[in-house]
Amino acid sequence: MKKRISKIENDVQDRDSLAWKKLCEYIDEVAENGSDEFVPREALGNELFAEIHTLPESISKLKKVTKIGLYGSQLKRIPPEIGQMESLEYFDPYTSYKLNWFPYEIMDCKKLKDSRISTRALLGNFKNRMGFPRLDHNPVRYLGETLKCSICKKEMTYEETNQLWITLRTGTDTIPLLANLCSKECEEKLPQPPENYVQYAHKGGADLVQPPDENELWEIRMAERKKEEEKEKRNNPVVDNKEKSQKAEPEKKINWSDLKPLKLIRKIWEK
Repeated sequence: MKKRISKIENDVQDRDSLAWKKLCEYIDEVAENGSDEFVPREALGNELFAEIHTLPESISKLKKVTKIGLYGSQLKRIPPEIGQMESLEYFDPYTSYKLNWFPYEIMDCKKLKDSRISTRALLGNFKNRMGFPRLDHNPVRYLGETLKCSICKKEMTYEETNQLWITLRTGTDTIPLLANLCSKECEEKLPQPPENYVQYAHKGGADLVQPPDENELWEIRMAERKKEEEKEKRNNPVVDNKEKSQKAEPEKKINWSDLKPLKLIRKIWEK
């Protein structure tokens, strides 16, 4: 199956729900207490936490949080404000299977050194190369009418932004990121993607050519191995048993005339 592309969802969160209000209160509490962990499931409980599909923009206030625990969430996106969590070291949204991409701003978390992400659910991942939604006619929209450039932080409207996908390494995972760019100059400042991923920022879409996935790469390697084996056979043909026997050195016959009679036999004969 190559390669399913889901439509981008906007307005994913009911911001009037009890779950949302409780989450916003929890963020205020963590920020006020100066806690180093942000684990909303523990504060909301399983039922309310399951209603959360994005995090509030107010996570920007969590300046002292070093760990985010979002295990098993129903999240569909993370807001760009995560980049303002300047102390973040560990990011864990493991088994959040609806979380298919992240904001480029997570690259601003310079202390982030460890992550645990379900990579099979990510756009362009190595396991199955899930397709990237096309951004031309289906842009990602956050809260509000303006947003900031992912590189220079200039404020701009959605009509001014150039949204691009790019895959980069952060924490201990390689993840797809959405960059909002104000200019060609900012686009040129994007880092080079790692090997085995699309090597440039792009708009996505069904026509995007991605590198082989894990299974395709295995098939390619097996085909190359078979080709090498066939080449080896051509260069070193096997000689069958019949040919070997024909080419073998003939058995040397004994020349009895060359043998000297035994002295004992000679004496007996002479008597």
